Amino acid sequence: MIAPTDLQSERLLFSPPREDDVREILDRYAADPDVTRYVGFPRHETLDDTRAFLQFSDEQWNSAGVGPYLIRERTTGKLLGSTGVHLLSPTEAMTGYILAKDSWGLGYATEALKRMVVLARELELEQLIALCHPDHVASWKVLEKCGFTRLPTGEMYAFPNLPGSAPIEAFKYGTAL
Repeated sequence: MIAPTDLQSERLLFSPPREDDVREILDRYAADPDVTRYVGFPRHETLDDTRAFLQFSDEQWNSAGVGPYLIRERTTGKLLGSTGVHLLSPTEAMTGYILAKDSWGLGYATEALKRMVVLARELELEQLIALCHPDHVASWKVLEKCGFTRLPTGEMYAFPNLPGSAPIEAFKYGTAL
């Protein structure tokens, strides 16, 4: 299974991150404490942290044929955030999204998530899941708006950018494809 490297939706463009994007990723969203508050990866503090994300992305694309996508505004090319599809098995994948603060509340997360659902169907996956911190109401509303339903987990997850960052039972959402 090999996903297209360039996707689009009504207002958005999606493409894998490249070395040229490192500074922009760091500056636009990956180092912002508010933006990274509820994500499952440590906030980026240096360009090397962001380069490590690019290495992870390249590994995903090379081994699975799919991986992270940057989200850009179609008309301006402005970097808005990132999303992607991470294979968990031949039939199941995980998705998520992160957007720069000035991109919140404009429907971009919903549009990006809907595009990842379409991609998962095109890849003939059977289920797409997402994790969400229980306090991140805006995110779980996006998931529900896109047809995801909350699933029982019983699993503990760490959110490393929160004070104390002890693992908690995150909300797990899924959608059959």
